[in-house]
Amino acid sequence: MTKIPAAQSQHEVAEAADARLMTNGKRAGKPQGVVLLAGSCMPVLAATLITPVLPSMSEYFASTPGAAALVPLLIGIPALVVAILAPFAGSIVDRFNRRTILLIGLVLYALVGTMPLYLDSLYAIAASRLAVGVAEAAIITCCTTLLGDYFAGQRRNRYFGLQAVVTALAATVFFALGGALGATGWRTPFWVYAGSLIIFAFMIPLISQPVGDGRARSERVALPPIPWARIAGPCIVAVFGGIVFYAVIVQLSYVLTGIGVSATAIIGLASALASLATAAGAISFRRLARLQAKLLLPLGFVLAAVGLVVIWIAGSSFAAVLIGAIVASAGTGILLPTMLTWAVAGLSFDERGRGTGLWQSAFFLGQFLSPLAVIALTGIAGALQPALGLLGVFSLLVAAVIFVTLRNRSSTDFLR
Repeated sequence: MTKIPAAQSQHEVAEAADARLMTNGKRAGKPQGVVLLAGSCMPVLAATLITPVLPSMSEYFASTPGAAALVPLLIGIPALVVAILAPFAGSIVDRFNRRTILLIGLVLYALVGTMPLYLDSLYAIAASRLAVGVAEAAIITCCTTLLGDYFAGQRRNRYFGLQAVVTALAATVFFALGGALGATGWRTPFWVYAGSLIIFAFMIPLISQPVGDGRARSERVALPPIPWARIAGPCIVAVFGGIVFYAVIVQLSYVLTGIGVSATAIIGLASALASLATAAGAISFRRLARLQAKLLLPLGFVLAAVGLVVIWIAGSSFAAVLIGAIVASAGTGILLPTMLTWAVAGLSFDERGRGTGLWQSAFFLGQFLSPLAVIALTGIAGALQPALGLLGVFSLLVAAVIFVTLRNRSSTDFLR
């Protein structure tokens, strides 16, 4: 009989200990992790797929009053809804069935996400994006909460890191896909929203309600209070982190158009390369977290600052703009899993839905505020590239404040 190596046996034992039971009697594993990671890509799709066609939409709706400001906000509108609804979604998933809410969200996402295919009013499209935000709030809150429910310890940290990696890689695909499909018309990319129905089909057999802490629902007289002392700091940082994270995602197409790059496919490819850098930053999270976890937030903001300043000084050089976008995106790739793990890792089962919802609310509020912040900075700086440079300067200041604040804390306490 073949003996299992001791190291492998210990690894399997550790993996089993970090995976929790579901109410169907099975223990969560890779199939559940994979399908939840796939579901986590849906809000990223909303933020990236149509980015390459924003200039085309601006041109199409040029005669619509307010189009210059409203078209860029089509990406941010779902984020605003998530910011408003995520805390309520978190409270709902702490009280009711996470699986049911997730499945409803995926179906709604497909229905409302494809509406711009036949809507010819910019305001009606904006209204459909509000409904997309409702679906997003359910999907991202449930997916992240279930990852925290199903897994513990290093395995949970790995899945949170993978969530950032997979969403960044998905963004790469969506950027390129949006650019390619956008070459046939700005409406075409919206067909991809129907892809949530495929994920829905896989989730039906794979996802089951987690067991939780073993207490019956009837024994829970009331949910414990939200641990504000733990969640407030991560939420405050997440707002600015969201602004920085989406600055390159939303503005790169406009920067490239401004320097004379008009081909939608080229804009999509450039955005995809920047997104690959985000994935690379996220992949490095696990290894870096083992070294000095408390330094990851300042490091992420510093890299983002450097990249944004490079975009500022790049002028009309396509190569320099692309380099700046890649550096900034690598920094935001480090930021996302670091902020999420900091916020969620120390929460109990009965706190996790609300804690996740609050963090998602803060992060998506930052996403919504990102184009507005850039518009305001453009008014100060006089042009888009200098405005991104000013955002980089603010990022450097935030990095310094975070470093001073966390320097006396241990890495274990930071990501406990």
